[in-house]
Amino acid sequence: MTDTLFLTSADVDDLAEPADYVAAVREGYRQVGEGAPAEPRTKLGSDDPPGMLTTYVALLPETGAMGGYTYSAGFGERDAWFMTPVFDAASGEPLALLDGASMNPFKTGAAGAVAVDALAREDATEVAVIGSGSQARGQLRAAATVRRFEAVRVFSPTAENRESFAAEFDDRLDATVEAVASASDAVAGADVVITATTASDPVIDDADVEPGTHVTAMGQYAPGKNELPPELVARATYVPDLRDRATRDAGSFLAALEAGLVDEDGVDAELGDVVAGTHPGRTGDEEVTVFDSGGTGIETVAAAHMLYERASEKGRGQTIEFAPASEALTGR
Repeated sequence: MTDTLFLTSADVDDLAEPADYVAAVREGYRQVGEGAPAEPRTKLGSDDPPGMLTTYVALLPETGAMGGYTYSAGFGERDAWFMTPVFDAASGEPLALLDGASMNPFKTGAAGAVAVDALAREDATEVAVIGSGSQARGQLRAAATVRRFEAVRVFSPTAENRESFAAEFDDRLDATVEAVASASDAVAGADVVITATTASDPVIDDADVEPGTHVTAMGQYAPGKNELPPELVARATYVPDLRDRATRDAGSFLAALEAGLVDEDGVDAELGDVVAGTHPGRTGDEEVTVFDSGGTGIETVAAAHMLYERASEKGRGQTIEFAPASEALTGR
C-alpha cells in the first residue's frame, strides 16, 4: 500500500500567494520548453444531459511530479468538479489527490502572468481587463506580480460586477483601478489586455489594440468560440500555451485560419519556448503579442505539487491508501 495525501480546497487555499504560483508555473513552462512532455486537453461532450468531461496532463521531471486535471462541468446545476492527481515522476507512486477548485484561478492566472512577463514590454504600466469573474481576478492578481501597473481599467457587461471588481482591486493594488463603460474604453492606451470571459464572439476590436500591446486571452476554448478578432491574431506574434492546441480548440486561431488570415504554421512559438529562451518572443516595442491560454497540465501539475509540498510541511490533509497493481491486480 502507498499512502497518498488527500487535500480539500480548504486545506490548500491559504498556502500560497499569487507570486508563488507564478514562480512554480514559470518553472514548469521552462521544463516543457526544454522538452518535458505535456498534452493538450481531451474534451468529451455529452448532449443529454448536457455537459463535458475534460482531462489534460504533463510530466515535469525537474519538479519531480506528473499528473493533471480531470474535471466535469455543465451537468445538472451546471457546476464543475476538479480532481487533480499528482504522481511522483521518478517512482510513479501517487503523491496526492487534490480538490483543484480553489487553486484554479491562481494557477491559470499564473500562466497568464508568465506570459505577461515573457511577452509584454518591460515598461508596461496600464492594463485592461475584460471580464470581472474569478478568472479575471486570478489573472490580474498574478499579472500584478510581474509588472508595476499604475492604471487598471475593467469592463464587463454588468455595471455592478465591474464596479465591484474595480473597488476590490483599487484597495488591493498600488494602482488606480476604475470600471469603464465599454471594452474600447478599457483597451485604449493599454499596454496589457486580459480577456477572461465566457463570450463566444470577440470582446475587443482589433483597431483598439495599439502597437506594442500584449494580449492574454483565457476565456472560451472551443472551435467556433473566439474572444479575439481574427485580424488581431493574424497581425500579432501568436503564442499559445501548447502549439498542438492551436488547431484543436483555440477558437481565436481557428477563426483566423478559417478567414484565410493565417495558415497552420501561424503559431510563432509556444509559451515554454519563450520561457526557455529557444524563441525570442517579443523583438520590438511596436510588436503586438498574443498569449492564448486554454489551460494545460503544466500549470496544474506545477501548482498542485507546490501545494502538496506545503501541505505536507504543515500537516494538512488526510492520508488515503492506494494498492499497487502488483498487489491488487490479480484477476482472482
